[in-house]
Amino acid sequence: MSCGTALMAPGRRRIPAATAALVLAVTAVLAACAAPPRAAARLAAATAPAGLTQVTGFGSNPGGLQMFRYVPATARPDAPLVVVLHGCTQNAAGFYAGSGWPKYANAWGFDLVFPQQTLLNNPAACFDWWTPADDSRGSGEAESIRQMIQYMQARYSINRSRIYVTGASAGGGLAADLLADYPDVFAGGAIDSGPAAQCAAGVLGALGCGLGTVSHTPAQWGALARAADPGYTGPYPRLAVWQGTADPVVNVTNATNAMEQWTSLWGISQTPSATRALPGGTTERSYGSPGGPPAVETFLISGMGHALAVDPGPAAAQCGRAGPLFAARICSSYYTAVFWGLP
Repeated sequence: MSCGTALMAPGRRRIPAATAALVLAVTAVLAACAAPPRAAARLAAATAPAGLTQVTGFGSNPGGLQMFRYVPATARPDAPLVVVLHGCTQNAAGFYAGSGWPKYANAWGFDLVFPQQTLLNNPAACFDWWTPADDSRGSGEAESIRQMIQYMQARYSINRSRIYVTGASAGGGLAADLLADYPDVFAGGAIDSGPAAQCAAGVLGALGCGLGTVSHTPAQWGALARAADPGYTGPYPRLAVWQGTADPVVNVTNATNAMEQWTSLWGISQTPSATRALPGGTTERSYGSPGGPPAVETFLISGMGHALAVDPGPAAAQCGRAGPLFAARICSSYYTAVFWGLP
């Protein structure tokens, strides 16, 4: 199965076979498949990750997901927690090995949770970001992930004001939904090669999101996110958006959509307050008040296709392992962690 087919592949339990065949056929055509000194010093002393541990019995688990955790020996009291969502055709172990997140958990003393989709839910192992029964507050896969966080809070010293979620491809789509569903839980998030929050409410809508044909004003995008938790009146999580400009599966317009959505939620301008060039042909744009920490950042990677950006190597700003759906361009996990203030 190609990566494009996998991104939009619906769970067999959710739609008629004829519709699934249509979506798979169309998406198959689409697919081709500077480090702060303190951060660098701490990375030099980091130890190798020991591996994942599966957790069972973490809650009622209405979404039928699996949970894996990584708590490094270096985890500090009142540690941040990062939830990491794999993409289609991937699993928790592969994303643990390829994404680079364990390196920074070891170096900076935070905990990790890797939810895993099951083939019973979705034959391509895609998290379901397009079905309200799975991607809404208190329901399905979104609630399962919330229960994983509660499990960690009950058993480890977790800083409740420093919980983050990131994901790639379909995992990025669900990460976006989670940020809108639970703005009271997350301090920040990251979407890697995925759509904006609540971009679709069905399979064909998900296809339109991937193609880049879903169009809203910034205010309309913001309203979609606010509707996910309509009673919420507090500040929204900070957001990093990573996107390849040559992505044949998730059109580059999705990065603009997510930026417009989150700047609307924050009530800030869609004009960047700062722009800089980063390695790997990456352009970073920051949104927020000049002189203060940005609320939103976008990272557009010139010529990159559908992948999580990594940069294998030992340096502070290098991480991950290149391979299918992992492109050797820049360590997105490092820059996301720095944006969140984890070092």
